[in-house]
Amino acid sequence: MKIAYFDCFSGASGDMILGALMDAGLPLEKLKMELAKLKLTHYDLNVEKIDKKGIAGSQAIVMVEEDHHHHHHRHLSDIRTIIEKSDLESGIKEKSIGIFIRLAEAEAKVHRTTVDHIHFHEVGAMDAIIDVVGSVAGLAALGIEKIVCSALHVGAGSVECAHGTLPVPAPATVELIRGKPIYSTGVQGELLTPTGAAILTTLAAEFGPMPAMTLKTTGYGAGNADISIPNLLRISIGESTEEIKGLESERVAVMETSIDDMNPQIYDYLIEKMLHMGVMDVFLVPLHMKKNRPGILLTVLCKMEMMDQISAFLLAETTTIGVRWRIDHRVKVRREIQLGETTHGEIAFKVAKIGERNVNVSPEYEDCKRLAMKKDVPLKNVLDAARSVATKLM
Repeated sequence: MKIAYFDCFSGASGDMILGALMDAGLPLEKLKMELAKLKLTHYDLNVEKIDKKGIAGSQAIVMVEEDHHHHHHRHLSDIRTIIEKSDLESGIKEKSIGIFIRLAEAEAKVHRTTVDHIHFHEVGAMDAIIDVVGSVAGLAALGIEKIVCSALHVGAGSVECAHGTLPVPAPATVELIRGKPIYSTGVQGELLTPTGAAILTTLAAEFGPMPAMTLKTTGYGAGNADISIPNLLRISIGESTEEIKGLESERVAVMETSIDDMNPQIYDYLIEKMLHMGVMDVFLVPLHMKKNRPGILLTVLCKMEMMDQISAFLLAETTTIGVRWRIDHRVKVRREIQLGETTHGEIAFKVAKIGERNVNVSPEYEDCKRLAMKKDVPLKNVLDAARSVATKLM
């Protein structure tokens, strides 16, 4: 698996991501060919080699003809239409639109309105489209299969924008990085922009230290400002050393605590709440504790960036006074959802794949239960019909 690791020691912006990709080997002409599929005009993209505090990098320069683009605003629906009507690959379209949706949702929350009322200034919208689509298309062109990101350096102080003077990180950026690891060292200025935050938090599979990999190439994308640290975003690209052929690998946080003095009715609430929070799994194991008291081992699997959130939750919601944690590696099959028609109606099937081979097909229980109640037939009959269809999908 080809992995890209973004080291955001000086934050990130859209043009820094583009610069890092080109510095790591993405040809400018290839990027321009991809962007041409948007069918937009009156802009240009170039790259310039630059030095930041003694470290060489590449600066992506997006030039927009303001005389042509300064008259109107663009809403999310306009940007979505541009991307959907382009000749880009469907996966690039989907990810690019997803990034813009998150940007609009963040702005809408800050301004207490809806995404339909959020508009992007025409020049800024053009620049953002180039940054977002160029980043997604560039990663695809480099063959990146998984993105991992470091903790995000956000900067400090204030920034001037169309709404006046705003604190750093800007309010929209704060919404985008909610739940992600961030830090500030007091470096003045906006190190992490909303566009950079939207791209990385949407595309990154996980946040944390650099994963184990055989390093192939490194690139540095330069920002515009000259600050007290090298204003660069580093990308490291390599092959995973943890990959098992045909399977996906990842690192997960395993958090657990032993409890022997809590009302057992609370566990149902805890499990439902944590699954809603986005953990991967929660399970309970009975055990015997000191003085032979019966107890429960509560174990949670989650992404590493959720460790603080889950620790705080367990300490506040249970009677435990301590939580253990470790980082584990796990491999998993690729999963996708397929719809199938049974004798009782359509249901979804969870399909597990190794490579292109289906190794397990499981009907979604909630769909089966819904059909059983709707058709007033025994649930076991619906499950039997679903298993018959699942066998054909294998």
